[in-house]
Amino acid sequence: QVQLEESGGGLVQPGGSLRLSCAASGIGIYAMAWYRQAPGKQRELVAHIISGGSTYYAHSVKGRFTISRENAENTVYLQMNSLKPDDAAVYYCNGVPPVFPWGQGTQVTVSS
Repeated sequence: QVQLEESGGGLVQPGGSLRLSCAASGIGIYAMAWYRQAPGKQRELVAHIISGGSTYYAHSVKGRFTISRENAENTVYLQMNSLKPDDAAVYYCNGVPPVFPWGQGTQVTVSS
């Protein structure tokens, strides 16, 4: 049974940093991604990482966010630096495409 559990969100001031974690159980080596959904907006792809380590970033986060994975621990990370108010959202991890049941997500709030 596949389970995705996101953590690491919180309240941060503009310009601050957060590191999100996604613990994935029941998944082998699979292309994984971080998605986010802000109030009133559609869920969007933020970044993904394939099994070979290649990465993709949405234009809005490129240069500020870094996705990584620890295969041995089935964990995917998202290091978020230079956070902006527009980054505020609930962040989710899932496959590419998002074929697994969604987890609860982790809330990121960027505010002074």
